[in-house]
Amino acid sequence: MAEETENRQLLHLVFGGELKSLTGTEFKDIDALDIVGIYPNYRAAEAAWRSKAQETVDNAHMRYFVVHLHRFLDPGAGKAD
Repeated sequence: MAEETENRQLLHLVFGGELKSLTGTEFKDIDALDIVGIYPNYRAAEAAWRSKAQETVDNAHMRYFVVHLHRFLDPGAGKAD
């Protein structure tokens, strides 16, 4: 059963950009957003997120996010990541 959950395709988007403020989530320049990619599961998305976050650690305004696309595509399917 655990293997079945791990093999389910649960799409995640990783993207980021420079924020206007350290306390908000509004981007300084939408055209400059970095779309890292779409991943088949949270584990792969988290690895990509960690890598990009580490690359930009010197810029406090740069933030990356993981969006659970599968929740938008099929909102009735539950909250499994």
